[in-house]
Amino acid sequence: MLVALCVTAAGCKAQTGSPIIQELEVESSGVKAPGASGQERVGTGSSPQAEEPEVEPDAIKERKVVDGMKQSYLTGEWKKQSIVDRRPLAIMVPNNPPAMPQYGLSRASIVYEAPVEGRITRLMCVVEDYDDLKYIGPIRSSRDYYIYEAMALDAIYCNWGLAVPYVQDLINSDRVDNISQAVVGIESPYEPAFSRRSDRRSGGYATEFTAYMWIAEAKPGESADAPESSVKGYIKGVESKGYGKTYAESGRFAKQGRDPAAYLFADDGRKKYEEYPDAQKICPGGTQSNKGGYGQNNATFTYDPDDGFYYRSQYGAPQIDELTGKQVAVTNIIFKVCHGEVRDAHDYLKFTVQGTGDAYVFTNGKMIKATWKHEGDYDANHFYDESGNEIILNQGATWLCNIWDNYKEYATVDGSPIFQ
Repeated sequence: MLVALCVTAAGCKAQTGSPIIQELEVESSGVKAPGASGQERVGTGSSPQAEEPEVEPDAIKERKVVDGMKQSYLTGEWKKQSIVDRRPLAIMVPNNPPAMPQYGLSRASIVYEAPVEGRITRLMCVVEDYDDLKYIGPIRSSRDYYIYEAMALDAIYCNWGLAVPYVQDLINSDRVDNISQAVVGIESPYEPAFSRRSDRRSGGYATEFTAYMWIAEAKPGESADAPESSVKGYIKGVESKGYGKTYAESGRFAKQGRDPAAYLFADDGRKKYEEYPDAQKICPGGTQSNKGGYGQNNATFTYDPDDGFYYRSQYGAPQIDELTGKQVAVTNIIFKVCHGEVRDAHDYLKFTVQGTGDAYVFTNGKMIKATWKHEGDYDANHFYDESGNEIILNQGATWLCNIWDNYKEYATVDGSPIFQ
């Protein structure tokens, strides 16, 4: 039979006008059609049936290929199998006002945010669906705790610069596949992936916020935002360095005896968590100034019950993706409390992202008190509720905030502190 699905792009509020109709042929085996989870079915030609009691969905247990589609390991959503099976890229992106707007943020399946020196935050965007992107950026330098989080996803780590004393040995080891700009401390760079955007250079941006990573080949003069120098791009870089393109070719997760799933995701329908408290306005650093990173940008996620997304604001304004011109939104938010230390007089920071600690998970407008566990380099982050059950996220993008333990008391939900 044919199933017609109304599809609204994730991360964007529903637009007025006719829905996009996607027809998918479903085999009689009973496997759900790609995209059918959580969507209203229309035009099936069947008679209305009596409503059955709503059942909370289970987590995805086995990922099957249906009509060339497969459920993503990073979001749980149905995507092309070729996208789902390949390793994502994880790119460092600045998050302070002179860098705005960022380009491609809404394409991230996972955004990892953490404090850096100067007590601002920096992002690592984990992107699997990048084929039609021209570039991503701006791109900035690496810190070791971001690399450890990228390793948990077997992502190919992308950066321009590094905190040499604390990153050099790790990033140059065979434990980390990376596409890095040619700077001091990088032993095997791939310079042709990177350049500076011509329009940013002429548009008054500081030099450090004009650097981008191109996905494919591009040449100067092709457009206003063309690279200053010819680039071969990320895809060529992966090929040139001989990295495994897929999780299977990498083999790291197979050696660990795990699948590539970043988290548990609901398989069919939406996890409502009705027994948990509501959480409408979520602030990882509260709304007052503090030195925990989020006290600088006063980041806020506001839940919209009409579409189930959390809309991101910072520095007193919506956070906009230059790619779409729209406010960035995600389906899930995680607060992961990690022990932090100041390493030196330059205020370089260290965070213990492996081990265990306090956490909160936010999904479907609810707040779930949790414990995180991350046992080793290629182990996933696991989040457990107070009964010891691993928490199931709803399908869609996730924003993970690394919360410095010394400043966790500033985190608030609807104006009230959550870590006492």
